[in-house]
Amino acid sequence: MLYDAEYLTRIESLIRVHLPEWGLPPDAAVSLISISENATFRITAGAADLVLRVYRPGYHTPEEIRSELAWIEALRADDVVPTPRIIPTLDGRRLAEIDDGGTPRRMAAFAFVPGVEPQEGADLPAWFRHLGAIHARLHAHARRWARPAGFTRKVWDFDSMLGARPLWGDFRAALGLDAPGRALLERTAGALKARLGPLSQPGSFGLIHADLRLANLLVEGDGLTLIDFDDCGFSWFFYDFAAAVSFIEHSPRLPELKAAWLDGYRTRAGLPEGVEDALDVFVLLRRMLLTAWVASHAETPTAQAMGTAYTQGTLTLAEGFLARQGSGLSR
Repeated sequence: MLYDAEYLTRIESLIRVHLPEWGLPPDAAVSLISISENATFRITAGAADLVLRVYRPGYHTPEEIRSELAWIEALRADDVVPTPRIIPTLDGRRLAEIDDGGTPRRMAAFAFVPGVEPQEGADLPAWFRHLGAIHARLHAHARRWARPAGFTRKVWDFDSMLGARPLWGDFRAALGLDAPGRALLERTAGALKARLGPLSQPGSFGLIHADLRLANLLVEGDGLTLIDFDDCGFSWFFYDFAAAVSFIEHSPRLPELKAAWLDGYRTRAGLPEGVEDALDVFVLLRRMLLTAWVASHAETPTAQAMGTAYTQGTLTLAEGFLARQGSGLSR
């Protein structure tokens, strides 16, 4: 496993060696914030307070990371959404690199922003209404922004999610999946692919955050800050709603959250006819993608919390989807 205790201890030691690149002392306070795709640390020393992300090796190229950071800076410069400021090294680099026994580990630093993620028991519809408006602003910016030369990010389409080149692993390897369940998910993937064709019209695909779920929102009072653009890439614009309901796709409140998100989106932009049904397609697409992620990232706390129960929930959602599509219930 990548993120075991030995790795985290070693990476913290390497971070300390490189803290002077940001003008911080090696004995600054270093605390682990989270482990997901990357390992994220909070660094404090006197008045300095920043978040240091150590990127997962082998996932993003340096060009992809620089492109992520370029979009964040453009969003801040154009005052589109609130998101933490990137903190360059003293010599102006936004992306730093450390040598971990011959393996490069890349790092980027951001200003620390206080806040907590919205809780399921809180007034989620109000936050989803706010989030819908934020997504509309992000999508409008992505459509008009002149991306810099060399800009490159991953493409989140059917092939990279559930098809021939899955970025997060094969959904057929889901935890606890038996042969009948695998057959059900294969039928579901086929039905999703068929539904995605008509949804892939000109103007439907572009640069999106792609992971703006509750864990990537920080609430402080009435303010909402967006964090973690690590998975931003090119996909269907309305896939962003599916990402927003990650890990709560089975919630009985989902219709309420969807309605609130759509209301918020409409305050900033028009919506095409049939968008409600399209969102349901993207929600199940995301759910199957995350089911693969849970299996391929088993060392992360999120995956461990989900476990085989998440796979079983996916099967239930898949059965319901196929029933609505007229494709049968059999498992």
